[in-house]
Amino acid sequence: MDAWRGYLMDDMPAAWSIEGNTLAFTPAKGGGMDIISKEKFENFELSLEWKISEGGNSGIFWGVLEVKGAKIYEAAPEIQVLDNERHPDGKNGPNRHAGALYDLVAPPANVVNPAGQWNIAVIKVNHKTNKGSSSLNGTVIATFPLHGEKWDEMVANSKFKDWSNFGKNPNGHLGLQDHRDKVWFRNIKIKKL
Repeated sequence: MDAWRGYLMDDMPAAWSIEGNTLAFTPAKGGGMDIISKEKFENFELSLEWKISEGGNSGIFWGVLEVKGAKIYEAAPEIQVLDNERHPDGKNGPNRHAGALYDLVAPPANVVNPAGQWNIAVIKVNHKTNKGSSSLNGTVIATFPLHGEKWDEMVANSKFKDWSNFGKNPNGHLGLQDHRDKVWFRNIKIKKL
């Protein structure tokens, strides 16, 4: 937990704790308890395991820009963490399924393990080569540019089209989302590229 702090906070929110060998989020009143890495990253490979509760939703962000009064998701792209079977987002199209680049790139196949089981995620972001990818349980399920004409076109066709800061911050914090559902993370590792 020494590597993390609350979004727009100096300390870790009490809703995040260590349970066994996991970093766990337990919902609390009020929400707004997203956490971010203390360090910023630009070009990296992030690997971790996640497990979501039944009907749960969470996310993994990069390029987090802290702006007072703004939510973490207003600027930072997100790899979706989801119970595809039970959460309403699972019915809102595959670009909101687990492993998707949320609302931008849909997985071609559903390779997520059910709620309550561990999933292995690998997220690669390299602004030097303009390539990003999301893998879930050993399968690459989303590839995408990080800037340029194709990125702008993807954003223009998403819910983020009118969000002026979205995806514009290459060197930012990593983030884990409070979506008011129980979620666990473990074996969090990052390699700078």
